Amino acid sequence: MSRAIEPELIEIPAGSFLMGSASAASDEQPVPEVGLDPFWLGKFTVTNREFEIFAVETAHPSLPFANDSDLNHPDQPAVGVSWHDASAYCSWLSSATKQAFRLPTEAEWEYAACSGSVQNIYPWGDRGWPELPELHLLFNRGPCKVGEFPTGLWGLHEIGMNVHEWCSDWYDANYYAVSPDRNPKGPPEGTRRSSRGGSWRHMIKITRCAARSSIPPAMRYADYGFRVAANIKDQINIIQIR
Repeated sequence: MSRAIEPELIEIPAGSFLMGSASAASDEQPVPEVGLDPFWLGKFTVTNREFEIFAVETAHPSLPFANDSDLNHPDQPAVGVSWHDASAYCSWLSSATKQAFRLPTEAEWEYAACSGSVQNIYPWGDRGWPELPELHLLFNRGPCKVGEFPTGLWGLHEIGMNVHEWCSDWYDANYYAVSPDRNPKGPPEGTRRSSRGGSWRHMIKITRCAARSSIPPAMRYADYGFRVAANIKDQINIIQIR
């Protein structure tokens, strides 16, 4: 029997929102109105504890920072995770729990981070880095343990800060000009995978909800992690976490 830990999930309601920003980076424009079906999103990013169970049960290589005392606490987010590692984890978790887990799309991540409202420039509202002195001495040597900051207005923790989070999409700087208006999943191919959210390694450690980033899917960095998502219609035995 698998020792997989079923993730705590937040139910993200169906809705529409304006994806991107008309006043920021060019890859956030134009600003399409996007509709999304309801979905589940992990309340927390996947932890070292959870990822190590996967690695042991599947003989998957341990994470590259497994021996780094600044990064390897069981309750810190698993970092040094490639996009392929994150996808393999989702496949294993799906098999172990009989529920269909995956990475969130860029659209889902942004919609969840801003709680469906463009008024929320950041997941917690409109306060930027200079207005958050309580965060300025944190994350100096590594990410905080998951669950320390309920940053999302829908109850998501550490979204927009702590670690970059992989999304399922291929990255295309011009995708918003051609994306479908319902449940966009990114272009069919590419060379880089999309990611979202802030990072403990940066001078300014938080990001706007609309800010995009990307790296090649095989890369592993000390500030890259992930949280899982799932289609509500595919789930049978999930208890909603409020």
